Amino acid sequence: MLILKLFYELLPLLALGYLIGRYKPELSAEITKPLVNYGVPVSLMGLLLKSGLDWLLFQALVMALLVIGILIAAIRTFPKIRSHIGSRSLLLGSLFGNSGYFGIPVSLALLPTESLNFSIGYDLGATLLVWSLGPMLLSTSSQEQKKKAHWKNFINILASSPASKGLVGAMFVQLTPWNTQITSFLSIPSRIVIFLALMVVGIRLGTFDLANNPIKRNLRLLLQSSLLIKLIILPCLMLTIAKALSLSDLMCNALVLQAATPTAISVLLLAEAHGQEQQIASSLVTCSTVMSLITVPFWFLVLQYFI
Repeated sequence: MLILKLFYELLPLLALGYLIGRYKPELSAEITKPLVNYGVPVSLMGLLLKSGLDWLLFQALVMALLVIGILIAAIRTFPKIRSHIGSRSLLLGSLFGNSGYFGIPVSLALLPTESLNFSIGYDLGATLLVWSLGPMLLSTSSQEQKKKAHWKNFINILASSPASKGLVGAMFVQLTPWNTQITSFLSIPSRIVIFLALMVVGIRLGTFDLANNPIKRNLRLLLQSSLLIKLIILPCLMLTIAKALSLSDLMCNALVLQAATPTAISVLLLAEAHGQEQQIASSLVTCSTVMSLITVPFWFLVLQYFI
């Protein structure tokens, strides 16, 4: 029943966004900028206030850093694994999921409200990593001198994250005497922003023209490895570590579903910003998003069996 609810909430918005993307692709940029700068922080602030802030959010953040870090180390340490990841965009796409735009709606559809803290904590950790490692990985040899600048901007990257803004805003509101009123007021805007975020995902899918951008056989083989890592291996690793650390069932469910999200649109934005491997990143985002409509429900069923 919950899986039907997931499809009921996701598919109409993705389909509407897809149609917009086919005929009005320029709307993506017009929606995305205010959405990232204002909408998503306000939405996350409302969701955090509704679910309640506690230290477990930061535990979820650490789990995201730990599991993604372990997978990065494994890929870079073992040549056989590294040989299957043929580009830097594919490496990023194998590790970082669309936990904000896609993962939060999944949590709302499949899990209790209390799980939002864990989902947002994971998003914070993943956002921190992708926007710090991403620019360095996608820099060309002529840009090597900029690496130090990327590290110097580390704090700015974290501060500019929509998840960080939402967290700071929620903490500030909790200190005010109008906490309850503001939380109630933000409930509807929070849902509207999530709907718009899903439409942006659909628009991105609609702008990818498979007829004019055919996925060549060698690229298809490379995508298979990245898709396997992102949609199967990463959530499997998260489940294994979460159970080994005896995390609560609710936190385990939230973290695994966040780990199972499709490749983040951030990977495509980074590729476009650096002029590197845009078609690869676009193909991976598109394929992983479509496949996640099967793999996310699969992981939810797996969690019901193990927990």
